[in-house]
Amino acid sequence: MSTLLIKNAEIVTVNPKNEIIYGDLLIEDDRIVQIDSHIQEMNVDKVIDASHKTIVPGFIHTHIHLCQTLFRGQGDDLELLDWLSERIWPLEASHDEESSYYSAMLGIGELIQSGTTTVIDMETVHHADSAFQAINESGVRALSGKVMMDHGNEVPLLLQEDTNNSIQESVDLLEKWHNHDNGRIQYAFSPRFVVSCSEDLLRQVRDLSADYDVYVHSHAAENRGEIEIVEQQTGMRNVVYLDHIGLANERLILAHCVWLNDEEKSIIKSRGVNVSHCPGSNLKLASGIAEVPDMLDNEIRVSLGADGAPCNNNLDMFNEMRLAATIHKPTHGPTAMDAQSVLRMATIDGARSIGLENDIGSLEVGKKADLSILNLNDFHVYPSFGVDPISRIVYSATRADIETTIINGKPVMENKVMKTMDKDIILKESNKSIDRLLKRIPTIQYS
Repeated sequence: MSTLLIKNAEIVTVNPKNEIIYGDLLIEDDRIVQIDSHIQEMNVDKVIDASHKTIVPGFIHTHIHLCQTLFRGQGDDLELLDWLSERIWPLEASHDEESSYYSAMLGIGELIQSGTTTVIDMETVHHADSAFQAINESGVRALSGKVMMDHGNEVPLLLQEDTNNSIQESVDLLEKWHNHDNGRIQYAFSPRFVVSCSEDLLRQVRDLSADYDVYVHSHAAENRGEIEIVEQQTGMRNVVYLDHIGLANERLILAHCVWLNDEEKSIIKSRGVNVSHCPGSNLKLASGIAEVPDMLDNEIRVSLGADGAPCNNNLDMFNEMRLAATIHKPTHGPTAMDAQSVLRMATIDGARSIGLENDIGSLEVGKKADLSILNLNDFHVYPSFGVDPISRIVYSATRADIETTIINGKPVMENKVMKTMDKDIILKESNKSIDRLLKRIPTIQYS
């Protein structure tokens, strides 16, 4: 048994009472075993002095594309469908095992640096195993899966899948990685969106999700052009169609949901579907602003995600929290999306979206030790006297304030030094990888 004691901190628990405790936090192996005003240092393996610092639960990004981190800056100033067809799909088709690995490592490094401990990730069609290797080595907690695309001929040939092959490759990855490392890594079936998936594939995913009791991660109602295509293909709107084929349930995680109508909101609420709000991506791709206050008023589960690096262009939860807290105020008033609610969206509500609220998402005795230590002693977060600590975190703090990130009781970054990856190698190999991929794009074939 290993023990880690963090002393003298401001502990933002995000527990049911939203308590802030000033004192110490004790970790044994991968669990929090005590939180108190003072804990004795006897028989403790390691002590971190967090005097004048703040501990928060690890952030939970509920929609990420680690396979796209290499494409940062390669798809600027385009709307969704052009962004996909002109830039992202050709780049994804260019991936190889090495580039997939370094793309994932690059993204995970950025996430860890900004206090994220858990991600819901969607890979591309091929080389997903390399991304899982990166997830495994990095220590991040992840729900991930290879993307599934068996419909449409406007994508590169390398991304056009046979239905049965797509299913089999997904099942093979699930059986290899699901519940790996005592459940730190889990698998989710990941049909990209209705536009690129046949009904046969989606029905098989529905059944496999139930058989294996795993999540389904997809996109829906992100862009009005996408909705028009779905209506032309199916005669229904996205969420209505997903409900029609039996996919709308508590195991479904839908990213974006910008353009929902009342019927779709009702389905999402009644079926327990989980929504990932990605304000940075939705603004940059000019997709729109999701009606999150209305969803929350209707008791729909909403969490936060950054989406991919080429449509954001960062994976920073501080950025997403500030946007989520501010973009709705002009329409819904200054009290909409208050700082406390937004911090919960970034932590415990993300945990609920994947059924892990009893293990992660808040700092409570018995839960997994997934947390970050912030140093908020700087110009941009002062004065501190008389200011709500939650306000400082949501409205003023930045990822540069994260000093240490701990996952499963182990520091994966300590005093800003990465512990599970070599930063210099990843930066060097990332540049080599994107150079290789860009050179392949002119050779990509379409049907």
